[in-house]
Amino acid sequence: MLTLLNLLSAIALLVWGTHIVRTGIMRVFGSHLRTVLSQNVSRRPLAFAAGIGVTALVQSSNATALLVTSFVGQGLMPLAPGLAIMLGADVGTALMARVLTLDLSWLSPLLIFLGVIFFLSRRETRVGQLGRVAIGLGLMLLALQLIVAAATPITEARGIRVLFASLTGDLLLDALVGALFALLTYSSLAAVLLTATLAGAGLISLPVAIGLVIGANIGSGLLAFLTSSLQNPAGRRVALGSLLYKVIGLLLVLPVLEPLAAWLDSLNWLPAELVIFFHLLYNGLRATLMLPTVNFMARFCNWLLPDRTDDQDDSTPRHLDPTALATPTLALAGAVRETLRIGDQIDTMLNHLLTVLEHDQPASNKEVRRLDDKVNTLCRAVKLYLAQVSHDAMSEQERQRWAEILELAVNLEQASDLIQRMLNKLQHEKTAQRRAFSEKGVEELTTLLNQLLANLRLGLNVFLTADSNSAKQLLREKRRFRAQERRMAHAHIGRLQRQVVQSIETSSLHLDLIADMKRLNSLFCASAYAVLADGETGALQLDGNE
Repeated sequence: MLTLLNLLSAIALLVWGTHIVRTGIMRVFGSHLRTVLSQNVSRRPLAFAAGIGVTALVQSSNATALLVTSFVGQGLMPLAPGLAIMLGADVGTALMARVLTLDLSWLSPLLIFLGVIFFLSRRETRVGQLGRVAIGLGLMLLALQLIVAAATPITEARGIRVLFASLTGDLLLDALVGALFALLTYSSLAAVLLTATLAGAGLISLPVAIGLVIGANIGSGLLAFLTSSLQNPAGRRVALGSLLYKVIGLLLVLPVLEPLAAWLDSLNWLPAELVIFFHLLYNGLRATLMLPTVNFMARFCNWLLPDRTDDQDDSTPRHLDPTALATPTLALAGAVRETLRIGDQIDTMLNHLLTVLEHDQPASNKEVRRLDDKVNTLCRAVKLYLAQVSHDAMSEQERQRWAEILELAVNLEQASDLIQRMLNKLQHEKTAQRRAFSEKGVEELTTLLNQLLANLRLGLNVFLTADSNSAKQLLREKRRFRAQERRMAHAHIGRLQRQVVQSIETSSLHLDLIADMKRLNSLFCASAYAVLADGETGALQLDGNE
């Protein structure tokens, strides 16, 4: 029992080491990996090479699948290059398996020792995160040694031999077991390394090991497809295409399993080396054969998973991908897109308010109330989504962007409620009190609303681009709005002095609407301060009266 527990704990250590390496690499190079994957898609060989490189770094084809499905799902990458990247990811996993099976026992204690020193002393820095990566690599190498040590006495146990003897080389059965290995360990790399260790210990034959390796690949494809279940159809097609390619690989090997195993056995290599060599050869040949077919596979996946024809509930978030939470760069990009979508709803609400001001439109009243509910739902979703993004995984620049997104979402939610209240005031004045603004009063309020709309659009553009010139322009527009608002308030008082009946009847509402629009303008222009806060203090001082 103790020997079996040692083996299980060594396997768990291998999985944990893989997780630590993947997490550390994503925290240090996450944004750069995103750039590499998103920009190298113009040609299939470049996309294929990008998949190899990124997966070799993060040591997980599942992590690469997460990035690619998010890109394709958000429309940042076509499907065919995404499939090419996934083929490269399979080769990257095989390359890392080969590296980790070299005799690196001397390296394990060194990596753990240095990694712990750097991680504990400089945890929040890039060097500290690289120390995390070193710890993960050291644990993986140590785990492989422990697996070998634990497997040796197990080979002498009769019950264990009977258990593994049940795997007789039936490729489909062995592939099923290998797929379960990959699903349980959440890593095809860990499953392949475990298979090589078991083969080296004599617990399984070479044909069984081949089946387990192929099954581990299929398991990683299943894992990616299950992970993408919350994605839109575009993102799920990447995982589906990758899974289909791995199933095709199984079908290609099925008729040549016996001669293939005989040829590998004739090489007179150690069993563990033969398993790793087959993994690299299999993934390399499969990717080379399948790479020219990515366009056809993309069309086939589009046919299997078409876009939904039914209209999605427009109060449901479209860009808050739960699978992107592990990568702050991707999560923040989705939150930005969702927040801009909320800004579009505020724009629509202001247009409806303008319609109600100029003409009595009951339909517009109902639509504004519906949009207010929608904005509140989406803002709540954005805030909850941002709350799930780990601050430890973000760089300082990402933390600042996180705060900007949260601030804008809160401001837009407040703006939505304010517009709803303005509409209720208008509705009460026009229907219950049977009062109307003077012609000049309607003209003034309409002018302010149109300028408010322009400032909202400019504010959303500043939030998206972080352009300092646009931010300065937004602050100038804010000051101009304040000056115009004061002039119009004074003009209204002048009409009261002239005893204009309509102005007297609607005076309280008129001044309330101007004050509400002043507050809305401040909410819409707040994004300029975040852009200019770093060094453009002069622009802030110009607006010191706010």
